[in-house]
Amino acid sequence: MVEIVEVSTKKQLKDFVDYPNRLYSENKYFVPATFGDDFEDWNREKNPAFAYCDAKCWLAMRDGKIVGRIGAIISHRANEKWNTRRMRFTQVDFIDDREVSTALFEAVENWAKEMKCEEVHGPLGFMDFDREGLLVQGFDRRSLFFTYYNDPYYAEHLEALGYEKDVDWIENLINIPRENELTKYLKDMSDKVMKKYNLHLADARRQRDFAPLIPAFFRLVNICYAGLYSTVDLSDEQIDRYAKKFAPLINPNLSAFVMDENGEMVGMAVGAPSLADAMQKSRGKYFPFGWARMLKALYINDTIDLLLIAVHPNYQRKGVNAILMNKLIEGCNRMGITKAETGPTLELNKKVLSQWRYMDKEQHKRRRCFVKKI
Repeated sequence: MVEIVEVSTKKQLKDFVDYPNRLYSENKYFVPATFGDDFEDWNREKNPAFAYCDAKCWLAMRDGKIVGRIGAIISHRANEKWNTRRMRFTQVDFIDDREVSTALFEAVENWAKEMKCEEVHGPLGFMDFDREGLLVQGFDRRSLFFTYYNDPYYAEHLEALGYEKDVDWIENLINIPRENELTKYLKDMSDKVMKKYNLHLADARRQRDFAPLIPAFFRLVNICYAGLYSTVDLSDEQIDRYAKKFAPLINPNLSAFVMDENGEMVGMAVGAPSLADAMQKSRGKYFPFGWARMLKALYINDTIDLLLIAVHPNYQRKGVNAILMNKLIEGCNRMGITKAETGPTLELNKKVLSQWRYMDKEQHKRRRCFVKKI
């Protein structure tokens, strides 16, 4: 028999956060999330999203052993913006047992009904920078440190419970070009676009140079991401929180910030050397040795994770992407990086996906947001 326990103690929350690490301890494709970040997500004092969200999480127990977990979030701001009455499910993991998955989703759906919601969808987080999307393709590829990994049976369980596809995200693995016709074209185009529109790259060569760019960076994110699936604007408090997360990952060689003649940011691309190997070895924890492994990964690596890319609407279709791509490719070649993995990109986001059309790439993963009317 399965018992569903609402998480209410620090010990239970630690078990909740650590459960996928145990479930996938022998899986070479699973990459743990940062334990401390996941733990803080459920802390009302530390996660600014609780200013407009309600959330609960549960453990599934059988014979005193954890056999599953699930969280649920109501983003009142998202429901207001998108004119919906939806509850999100999040951070879901379970053994291949229909009794377990049924009990977990019943907990979410029962709370959704209590809160007068009409639909449940997910997996999604508190906001768009959190992990989202159930893996439905790419089970034999290593995950990124900021994406979910799950076994194929998850989708089968959801479909049996009445959940259907709402939207998909796709990911690409890109071979970084060395000097060839494409790199020459991007260099020439970059120079022409900067001259034509009086643009320039921010002079950020050291970590401390990025501090004054961060507020503009997130303002641009709010503008460019406003129309994407289920997003809401980041608050000032959220910007502060995520700035602290992103700042240590920013490498001057792997980031580009395009500024106009007035010093306003009109385009940006941020990549970071892959932390997947370091996170696997450290089980997502900084101590005692995780920080050293992560620091090494930031400087010695052959793969870059593309975290964010955005161009202000006023400068789209004007070649700004060529500036961004040229800067990143030059940086990758300088550091000996040969591959790039894109983060999840909405399959309908043709503007971003079209950037890779001339690259040697493989669409190697797909993630899905499911939805169910209740």
